[in-house]
Amino acid sequence: MSPVQKYALGAGAVVLLSWIFLPGWLTLLVVLGVIAAPVVGYFMLDPSQRKRLNRIRKRGIGR
Repeated sequence: MSPVQKYALGAGAVVLLSWIFLPGWLTLLVVLGVIAAPVVGYFMLDPSQRKRLNRIRKRGIGR
């Protein structure tokens, strides 16, 4: 299982559990947090770091 699949599975589990145990508006905040965290982290990188990350992804290192 690739790291991306593990992340997606974990995020799905968190959303499912929050949907079951928390009220609707709080679940929405959890979903937005799960989606926003990696996006914000990516945009906080320097342009050179983003290029390096994209280069590594294209090569498939880590699979």
